Amino acid sequence: MDLRLTDEQHARREAARRFAADVIEPWAERIDREDTTPPSLQAALRASGYLGAALPTEWGGGGIDPVSHGLMTEEIGRVSSSVRSLLTVHDMGAQAITRFGTAEQKARWLPPLCAGEKIIAFALSEPDVGSAAQTIQTRAVERGNTLLLTGVKRWITYGLVADLFLVFAQCDGMPVALVVERETAGLHIKPVTNVFGMRGAMLAELRFDGVAVSRDCQIGPTGAGITFVASAALDHGRFSVAWGSTGIIQACLHACLGYVQQRRQGASRLKDYQLIRRQLADMLVAHTAARALCYRSACLRAQGDPRAVMETSLAKYHASAAAMRVATDAVHMHGANGCSEDYPVSRYLRDATVMGIVEGTHEMHQLALASYAFQRPYLLD
Repeated sequence: MDLRLTDEQHARREAARRFAADVIEPWAERIDREDTTPPSLQAALRASGYLGAALPTEWGGGGIDPVSHGLMTEEIGRVSSSVRSLLTVHDMGAQAITRFGTAEQKARWLPPLCAGEKIIAFALSEPDVGSAAQTIQTRAVERGNTLLLTGVKRWITYGLVADLFLVFAQCDGMPVALVVERETAGLHIKPVTNVFGMRGAMLAELRFDGVAVSRDCQIGPTGAGITFVASAALDHGRFSVAWGSTGIIQACLHACLGYVQQRRQGASRLKDYQLIRRQLADMLVAHTAARALCYRSACLRAQGDPRAVMETSLAKYHASAAAMRVATDAVHMHGANGCSEDYPVSRYLRDATVMGIVEGTHEMHQLALASYAFQRPYLLD
């Protein structure tokens, strides 16, 4: 595996870094403090091309390679996990349509999704159902060529502004995936507030009161909603979260390097203490290791290697766990200042905590990766 970036990949990373610094970072603290992503920033993201960057060129997407996509995600996640989550959830829904949609469905939805003219949200979680996706309680009842959708979805990222929702339900005991438009009669949307981390992700609760959805809005066959459609979307989500977690580690290291060079304890700067230097070394190693696992996952995805799914899970598990450890150390390194919203490390810790829950908890990935370990993945070509 060649970890050297091509000129094109390097240019894309630098462009994403500039966009993150110039357009997103000035809003980062306000996004967290006010629990929202300002409309002007949403508009900038829609116009930037990043929402469709990884989608097929035939439908107007950027068609960028997985490494470039990951680097872009890391740079945006470094300054705001909330904004990064918009790219994640949009890509999850759009990629599901790309892979499992009919020709008519792709022609209908992918052009506006690739162009950023519409945003799609991923609606799987429910008030009483999180990681155990097979137990979803939302129901779809057949009425001729229509499905009547009843149930509640919760924790829907950017559900407050999404134009489309990829919704999962049970139909005669079999899971289905449906695209539901925001203005559909019977769909009620309300905000989910006072969340711990990623506060600007504009979470929503969706209530479906007999919402009529045409059969031509069903993605994939009945019975494939979780095993195929949701699983493929979650794989894309885990790839994004892995790179985003690596961005949080990078942000923590950068914040701590700046802080310990100017902060004094008596006559000495913090950077001169051995314990502090050990912690900085651990942060550097955590970032390097997380990025290397993300690179490996991206390269395998680019090659179409069947190991890519589990290697993405491995990268997500390691990077999100490392982000939480590093962010905890960053807060401690800042002392009482680390508990203040005047310093970004408190936000990094809250966001890192969420990263270990979304797209599969640490515990779920541990179970899957233990099974993967029995396949002796260390004997690699």
